[in-house]
Amino acid sequence: MNGINQVGYQIRSNSTSTANMSNTSMNMRGKITFYEEKNFQGRSYECMNDCPDMTSYLSRCHSCRVESGCFMVYDRNNYMGNQYFMRRGEYSDYMSMMGMRENIKSCRMIPMHRGQFRMKIYEKENFGGQSNEMMEDCDNIQERYRMSDCQSCNVMDGHWLMYDQAHFRGKMMYMRPGEYRNFREMGMSGQRFMSMRRITDSCN
Repeated sequence: MNGINQVGYQIRSNSTSTANMSNTSMNMRGKITFYEEKNFQGRSYECMNDCPDMTSYLSRCHSCRVESGCFMVYDRNNYMGNQYFMRRGEYSDYMSMMGMRENIKSCRMIPMHRGQFRMKIYEKENFGGQSNEMMEDCDNIQERYRMSDCQSCNVMDGHWLMYDQAHFRGKMMYMRPGEYRNFREMGMSGQRFMSMRRITDSCN
């Protein structure tokens, strides 16, 4: 978890249970509430941490509200499958709003980062081929670096989104600090990443 403290869940149905929250050194807080039905109706599940399997709490999810922080949501358990970035706001029918075909099955809270951003991208798996170090957003690695592909990376500082199309479009993947030798192991088989963006949204 890269030193990220877990801060608990809260589930709302007929009864309410609340887990204690703990502060981190960065005063990191985030809260997202998922609802069974569109327009924030039905049973709800309030989450303030990573959740690898939401089906334990809700059989389906059709709307959500991000009260604070930023989250990645996934259409498969254990942070696999298609990924979607959600910032503070209301998503009354997220499947239509975001073009999703499946229910949200897992979610991950993105910690607020204060400081520099640094990532090294590699043309081939296992840090092979051409490489370039980035500290800013890049809307097209072909044009900027003359790289035809990005198949591995090392995130040194900050949290990033990678997109399979130029200009921050298409399918995305959330990258937090760490080494990523093979994107296929993350369920991204055959996917090329052509643009990268820093996650600079405030978590307040």
